[in-house]
Amino acid sequence: MKLAGRLDRIEPFYVMELAKAAAQVAAGPLCDPAQGGRRMIRLNIGEPDFGPAPAVREAVTRIANGPTPYTDALGLPALREAISQWYAQRYGLIIAPERIAITAGASAGLQLACLALFERGDEVLMPDPCYPCNRHFVTAADATPRLLPTGAAERFQLDASQVHDAWTPATRGVLLASPSNPTGTSIAPEVLADIAGFVRERGGVTVVDEIYLPLSYDEHFSHSALALGDDIVSVNSFSKYFGMTGWRLGWLVLPPALVPAIERLAQNLYICPSTLAQMAALSAFEPASIAEFERRRNVLRERRDYVVSALNDLGLTVPVAPDGAFYAWMDISRHHADSWAFAHELLQSAQVALTPGRDFGLAEPQRWMRLSFASSMDDLHEAMRRLREVLS
Repeated sequence: MKLAGRLDRIEPFYVMELAKAAAQVAAGPLCDPAQGGRRMIRLNIGEPDFGPAPAVREAVTRIANGPTPYTDALGLPALREAISQWYAQRYGLIIAPERIAITAGASAGLQLACLALFERGDEVLMPDPCYPCNRHFVTAADATPRLLPTGAAERFQLDASQVHDAWTPATRGVLLASPSNPTGTSIAPEVLADIAGFVRERGGVTVVDEIYLPLSYDEHFSHSALALGDDIVSVNSFSKYFGMTGWRLGWLVLPPALVPAIERLAQNLYICPSTLAQMAALSAFEPASIAEFERRRNVLRERRDYVVSALNDLGLTVPVAPDGAFYAWMDISRHHADSWAFAHELLQSAQVALTPGRDFGLAEPQRWMRLSFASSMDDLHEAMRRLREVLS
């Protein structure tokens, strides 16, 4: 069977390849209690261990026995209104519900945005490292993601001078993430404003992945790119802050002129997001739910503080402490020359699953590794104990 040529430009998702390897080890003697084994500690997948808020779980029970017909392609009006009010309460932003499109996860939102904005011959500037699927969404639209190397001095984020220097006649815009996966670092508001202003002057588009924005731990970075104007495209999700990873529900905030195009694409690609997930998500905005999410954010902050300190003590240096999300981006070069091989060795020696830098870009991926501190503090303590045992 002849496959489409674009597949040659889309790499495997190595996070999931590592997860397969972890599952194989977990099913073997090293993790079999009957043979003296110990369970696998998985710090490789970015999935909070909290789950949905109680009100969301209860809502599902009520809704499941009732009608769940198709909704509008852009989502339930009540949910779009709830998100609009959330922006006003949390960020002081007036976002018209008509600019909000509910999507089948943030992944579908990014796919819709890329299909609507980019085409063959376009290039899109992105930081290196970055979340691999984001650049593959650009590739799937037949455009070209252009990765610009970043380092600790730039908080692993682009700045306006890099965007200016890299801009060519083929450049269509930038795709950023703040806070970022894999680094957990955000773009300072003033830097983001400079980037958006430059892109606007060039007639380009600024797309910002903000799915981790509600999980910010530093007030200086807790500002949405949407404050910079209604020409910004923002991508968000119910997966991370709201704990609804498997529900596949997200949203876009769009420039008004882009809404009809996104609606037309959504109608054809998946008709509408899950009705059940949308109806249950309304309960995520209840005061008790928000209070629970804020409690969890403080728990994640405590985990962040512990993990970054512990990794630095182990010589797995985290050069920039994450100000958001639940990832630590660590330099493993003191202990190993290749993070991919190191990750597989740790599965065997420590029964700890981490994510090598191979997925996230081309700038020295063998030097870097990502740890997710979305697991319990007990798991984090045990993982650090095992790593200390192996590395010593």
